[in-house]
Amino acid sequence: MLPCVFAVLKPNKRANLDYLFLFAASFLSATLLPFGSEALLLYYANDESLSLVFLGCWASMGNTLGGLTNWWLGRYLVRYEHKRWFPVNPSGRAKAARFFNRYGVYSLLFTWLPIVGDGIALISGVLRTPLKYFLPLVFIGKAARYALVLWGQQVILLNGNLLP
Repeated sequence: MLPCVFAVLKPNKRANLDYLFLFAASFLSATLLPFGSEALLLYYANDESLSLVFLGCWASMGNTLGGLTNWWLGRYLVRYEHKRWFPVNPSGRAKAARFFNRYGVYSLLFTWLPIVGDGIALISGVLRTPLKYFLPLVFIGKAARYALVLWGQQVILLNGNLLP
């Protein structure tokens, strides 16, 4: 992850802004907001002045930080579960907790999934999953997703399609 951080120090200021914009878009797409970052990632991947490795790293870090935001919301908002306005009833919370406990912390590898992933991160915060498990597993899952997106884009560009 460290090379991604130093990518901002490059003399190319436009590239720096592109990496930071992708980071922000990836962050927003991992929160409960309806936003996607893959299209922007693919757009930037076509720019030869940008590193695919740095693009993948910045997108993964932003998306992981967005997942951490959901974790924090779950951890903080559970204090208000007795309030009438709370969006999840006790039976819904119990059902989500059973799912998370059934599949364990390794379900965090799937926080990249649309809609479901936000819920996994949120319930892991409610259940107080330690960050030493949360952060690496979420980062691995999200980095694998972005690597697959970038790989697929490169295969299509080189071969013209995904099938041999």
